[in-house]
Amino acid sequence: MKVLFDHPSPFALAHGGFQIQIEQTKAALERRGIEVDHLRWWDEKQTGQIIHYFGRPAGGYIDFAHAKGIKVVVAELLTGMGSRSAGARLAQKSLMRTSQTMLPQSFQSKLAWDAYQKADAFVALTGWEADLMRSMFDAAPEKIHVIPNGVEEIFFQSSADENQKPEAGYLVCTAAIHPRKRVVELAQAAARSKVPVWIIGKPYSESDPYYLDFLKVQKANPDFVRYEGSISDRARLAKIYRQARGFVLLSTMESLSLSALEAAASKCPLLLTDLPWAKSVFGEDGVYANGSLPPENLSPILRDFFERAPSLKSSFKPLNWDEVAERFQALYVRLLS
Repeated sequence: MKVLFDHPSPFALAHGGFQIQIEQTKAALERRGIEVDHLRWWDEKQTGQIIHYFGRPAGGYIDFAHAKGIKVVVAELLTGMGSRSAGARLAQKSLMRTSQTMLPQSFQSKLAWDAYQKADAFVALTGWEADLMRSMFDAAPEKIHVIPNGVEEIFFQSSADENQKPEAGYLVCTAAIHPRKRVVELAQAAARSKVPVWIIGKPYSESDPYYLDFLKVQKANPDFVRYEGSISDRARLAKIYRQARGFVLLSTMESLSLSALEAAASKCPLLLTDLPWAKSVFGEDGVYANGSLPPENLSPILRDFFERAPSLKSSFKPLNWDEVAERFQALYVRLLS
């Protein structure tokens, strides 16, 4: 079996969870003996039995693959759509239906809605995204498979000294410094509530005005907002989660946060935005807040979570990447048989 991975956005242009998902999935599949290669657009001699496309390919792309006898698995993150209100999604569905009858086919092909009728299988990270694939794109239910992201083994491991949390403690937020993640607002709320928060991440550009605003807030409140940039040492990051009082992610849009899964594997209590993706995954094992609130309204929520965190217990355990690869292998075998 040979699987080709494809993705439309170069990693060099924007870091993020999708890159980790792709790299970890590839490595785990290879540990199971499956040959995985990145699709080389310039190599007309490259062969494969399955294309695993991370994103949404055009319908014509799928047609060409089928003509070569290649199955296509579509794994799209419905981040924006899944974070909109029910009314907004209803309006979007109505617009899509109208567009399909009125707009020229050449324009519709650019939107690639027909991918959901042509691909051989669809992978959703959550049950919520699976529902969206059915309700918004009319994907056949039997083609939809829920396979979440995994977590590296280092986050499941712990030692006695690491589990002894400091008495004062801190909250940790691992996220890109971007408006969608609301890191500036979190830092402002932490300063107001006098709750220590450790922000771990980096901007997409160091000249980004939002990042510069974040640095101003951090420098004005060094006692409550800690920032050292991103941390690539996974063992150190796992220790930070284990010793943290809690994990906070108040982003306005998410699909399935890898950092939230890592924190959960490290037995770190979670404060997440009150969005369907989060509740569909963590349920009663998370604490939820309206992520769009201004800092003055977030600060009492942050203080309350900080005080309650030591007593919060969770039974949630994410999959590791090898378990994720096992599910993908079963899907690939089913498609080829």
